[in-house]
Amino acid sequence: MLRFREQPVAEGVGFDREPFSKIWNNRTRSKLTEDKDRKVEVNIEDDNLQLLSLTQLAEVAEVWAVDLKVQTRLMNDAMSSIKIESVVKEKNRMGECPVWEERENALVYVDINSQKVCRWNSVTNEVHSVSVDARVGSVALRKCGGYVIALGTRFAFLNWETESVTTIAELEQDKPNNRFNDGKVDPKGRFFAGTMAEETEPGVRARCQGALYTLFSDYSVVKQLDQVNISNGLDWSLDHRTFFHIDSLAYAVHAFDYDVHTGKIACGKVLYQLEKEEQMPDGMCIDAEGKLWVACIDGGRVIRIDPETGKRIQTVKLPASRITSCCFGGKDYSEMYVTSAYDGLDKASLAKEPRAGEIFKITGLGVKGIPQYSYVA
Repeated sequence: MLRFREQPVAEGVGFDREPFSKIWNNRTRSKLTEDKDRKVEVNIEDDNLQLLSLTQLAEVAEVWAVDLKVQTRLMNDAMSSIKIESVVKEKNRMGECPVWEERENALVYVDINSQKVCRWNSVTNEVHSVSVDARVGSVALRKCGGYVIALGTRFAFLNWETESVTTIAELEQDKPNNRFNDGKVDPKGRFFAGTMAEETEPGVRARCQGALYTLFSDYSVVKQLDQVNISNGLDWSLDHRTFFHIDSLAYAVHAFDYDVHTGKIACGKVLYQLEKEEQMPDGMCIDAEGKLWVACIDGGRVIRIDPETGKRIQTVKLPASRITSCCFGGKDYSEMYVTSAYDGLDKASLAKEPRAGEIFKITGLGVKGIPQYSYVA
């Protein structure tokens, strides 16, 4: 007998097809094997292969006694469990860095190329925005209210009520073609954000011009990494001992040792190398089970990675190709919010992707997120 606790791995309305162990079934026979990753592949009809995750699904009492009817019902339930809807119809040129603000029941995010910080109220469905004087790569909550932002090549505070911006620190004055990109607050309330070189023409940019910085509570700034191409998604393990970071042009997620007391990172290594169809990694977040979710720009999907094994364990495809970032939110953090962009698409592509630039909500993932941290100053 099987007892099920959570929903299985799903890819949009189907399943991730990464091969692990296999179940082979026809009308008369059934066989099941497992491997250490506890993944199984199901063949209900001869040409109907699907993948399930026993790790997420089950306490397996007698795995060899899987009934075909149970398998069929399980797959049907899983395929209908994930729901994707567009919640912010106002299109973003380059939507990025979504942050759930619990006290406002709102999603805060940036439109980098429109130079705006935006806030969508989930109760009223209204979007308000504040324009700033440079491209704004990231936004994060402040413990005392308002936001800390990284725009141009400077850190600043944004007062939402007065729409005023107060500069805290200016960096990289010797690199006028650089700007800040993604950022996030660590478990101790420090703000991490990285830089990148802008394109000089479509598809052309200087390499290794970016860096990763930490803004401390006393407004001092420390450079953590140098020679970065496009500093992007970042987050921390649930035990605060590992820092995860994406350099987009490396097409990989890296893991670093993290000292939560000092805020220092060390000993970086490749955790996951993206596959061809996944395209380029962009923003990233972590869920309550310690798994990473990576937005794949030009790949039209978010993927879930297990940091312990370095393997992709789930894929969810979305109705837009330029998927930029993701975060969990909602009342119990069971909803995933995913930003997208329409900049970079030509007229033909835009005609095929009418929802490009919108913000999507994914429900039914069977996993929750955790509240994002706030900058302490």
